[in-house]
Amino acid sequence: MQTKVESYLHNHNVATLATGIDGDVWAAAVFYVNEGFTLYFLSSPTSRHILNLAKSPRVALTVQEDYSDWLKIKGVQMEGIAKEISGIEEKHAIKMYGEKFPVVGLPGKAPLSIVSALSRICWYKLLPHRIYFIDNSRGLGHREEVFL
Repeated sequence: MQTKVESYLHNHNVATLATGIDGDVWAAAVFYVNEGFTLYFLSSPTSRHILNLAKSPRVALTVQEDYSDWLKIKGVQMEGIAKEISGIEEKHAIKMYGEKFPVVGLPGKAPLSIVSALSRICWYKLLPHRIYFIDNSRGLGHREEVFL
């Protein structure tokens, strides 16, 4: 199951990240890259979900496709801790991100709007402590926990 989930994460690009503080919740789409079950993403430090992270690092995250057939739904659900990264870890995340999303890895060839946006972001990682894989092709509501 672990390999299946890692592969699923590797073959998808966008996650929905949910954060919350003091009963105020928010969800945002983020592009990510994974190394095993650790997800790396970038975001503006002034965005609502990152401001929430600064106060409470507990997050939930989902990755799935947009299905119209309920019996085909597959996806990953996670909960864990997200935090800003820097130094060697940030460089590693940028390298992986650039391999998955070449526009980030080749800033000299990226549109000016992307280069400008990248100059204002910070890098983050999510360390999950609970993961589930949803696969309705095995039965409506079928969900398996991935043990870390």
